[in-house]
Amino acid sequence: MEEKEQLTPQTENTAAEVAQSTSETAAPAVEAPKAEETTKLAASAEEATQVAEVSVEKATPAAEASKAEVSAEKVAPAEKAAPAVEAPKTAEAPKAEAPKPAAPATPRPAAAPRPAAKPAAPAKNEVKAEVVDAKELHSTLAKLKEEGYIFLENLTGVDWGEEGLGVVYSLSHGETFEMKHVKAVAENKEEPYLDTVCDLWDIANFYEREVYDFYGIKFLNHPDMRRIFLREDWVGHPFRKDDKPEEHNEEIAVGDEPISDLAVCYTLNEDGSLNKTETPLFEEDDYVINLGPQHPSTHGVLHFRTRIDGETITKIDPHLGYIHRGIEKISEELTYPQTLALTDRMDYLGAMQNRHALCACIEQAMGVEVSDRVQVIRTIMDELQRIDSHLLFFSCLCQDMGATTAFLYGFRDRELILDIFEETCGGRLILNYNMIGGLAYDIHPNFQKRVKEFIVTMRKNLKEYDDIFTGNVIFQTRAKGVGIITKEQAISFGCTGGTGRASGWSNDLRKHRPYAAYDRVDFKEVVRTEGDSFARYMIRLDEIRESLHIIEQLIDNIPEGNFAEKMKPVIKVPAGSYYSAVEGSRGILGVYLESRGDKFPYRLHYRATGLPLVAVMDTACRGNMIADLITIGGTIDYVVPDIDR
Repeated sequence: MEEKEQLTPQTENTAAEVAQSTSETAAPAVEAPKAEETTKLAASAEEATQVAEVSVEKATPAAEASKAEVSAEKVAPAEKAAPAVEAPKTAEAPKAEAPKPAAPATPRPAAAPRPAAKPAAPAKNEVKAEVVDAKELHSTLAKLKEEGYIFLENLTGVDWGEEGLGVVYSLSHGETFEMKHVKAVAENKEEPYLDTVCDLWDIANFYEREVYDFYGIKFLNHPDMRRIFLREDWVGHPFRKDDKPEEHNEEIAVGDEPISDLAVCYTLNEDGSLNKTETPLFEEDDYVINLGPQHPSTHGVLHFRTRIDGETITKIDPHLGYIHRGIEKISEELTYPQTLALTDRMDYLGAMQNRHALCACIEQAMGVEVSDRVQVIRTIMDELQRIDSHLLFFSCLCQDMGATTAFLYGFRDRELILDIFEETCGGRLILNYNMIGGLAYDIHPNFQKRVKEFIVTMRKNLKEYDDIFTGNVIFQTRAKGVGIITKEQAISFGCTGGTGRASGWSNDLRKHRPYAAYDRVDFKEVVRTEGDSFARYMIRLDEIRESLHIIEQLIDNIPEGNFAEKMKPVIKVPAGSYYSAVEGSRGILGVYLESRGDKFPYRLHYRATGLPLVAVMDTACRGNMIADLITIGGTIDYVVPDIDR
């Protein structure tokens, strides 16, 4: 007779569940007198239903009675094995006892109610915008500027569907860099308009033109409401959710792009209709030359229409969008991990920092805490990227001004950084290293050794740069006092990074809003006050020295830990609006993310570091010689794919 299996903790549930698990146990057996043979009942339900048809040789009356009872009850699914009955050792055995019914299942104690889930803490980077009426927008922003929020850090157009079209203004305090956000929705979606803030901030000129280009929101009293990225003959506004550009535009434009010479201004009539006026950008007798879009010293496909008087620049009209790829619109159709691939292709000299900004924005929105190891490695990589960018800045500036030897020196040293990147990341320009929740790979075993060797080499070679180029009298003559940008102009145009710090504006986010591991390292924010081309050049070389100092403090102190957190296969960001920023190679790189709780971003906007830099070119170049435009543009240090996105 088989023994009953002992219950394990995994099967110790209820008697009913135990009964089901014993369906394969043998049926009750009846022991016959010694003179007769014994039989066993069928073990399974199928055998039990057929037991009446089974003939057993020399069966005792007790066994027959047991069979009849078993057949009557059908032992249905043989829920539980009955105890064996031993027949008395007499010629006529008494009737076997019926199997005892299974003990009733012990009721399972009711599970204690789970404690109510604590409400999720608000994300560190959540945008809590103050919603204002469209008619009060200008006065609200003017008041905030008077309160010290003098820096228009970001301006994002959004199509909120039924709510309408509108803009989110992100302002930063001039000293504390505390942020405030203001949201305004246009009253009429069919012909949306808002008041311009060009009179408060110069950079609003370009920001508002971008919103008009993509969303069709007209800004009243804006002096130049033309498209800024798309062709003048483009039909529609492609960032609107209901826009269908393929129905009204050629898949591939084959004709020459028309360039408008008329600045458009919209004003509001008393009856609520809009009045449109057009003003010529240039007079008929103006002498206008074209620099770009194929000029090598524009550092990309950028077109400057330049008005000159003799050899003196009197006006510059930048024409953008030649390599606009619609990165922000494309991102609305991509999952969050897929959006990362596009960041490396904006400012390709700040690929690490671009992706760091987007990953940090998503991680903070989801409440994901990456390990300390990830924070330190990201900081080291960002600083290596900054040195990489500044070395290319130095090399290209030297080449633009005819110093070919210095150009080769810069590229020689930049190769050392690219070798380090390639060994750990697998790439040299498009790096694909930062991921949501951490890093794609841990650092290479040779990483620390090679970085420490690079620090020694780079410090020594910086002296060569000073000997061969910095102290060159020709360069100093062409750079000192040329292309001056005042502190007030830098703030008004939003020129962050080295360009703003060369004008006396302290704007380094690594100091004002520390992130990653910047709060545990000692470094100086390099600030100069001259505001000219030479100051902007010196800022970059000094920042290379400071970046080496930051890396030196961290390279032997990389903590143990995970290089990536385990993330869900499908990443969804909680519904809401979020903003994060890092200190890129050319200034503040911001990410504005709006989510509806899906796996795709509802709106993803990048605060490009280069758009304010190209916007200030007109101001910086006026009154200077045409040859100085090359020096000014080289030291302002914009990157065109970052501008166009």
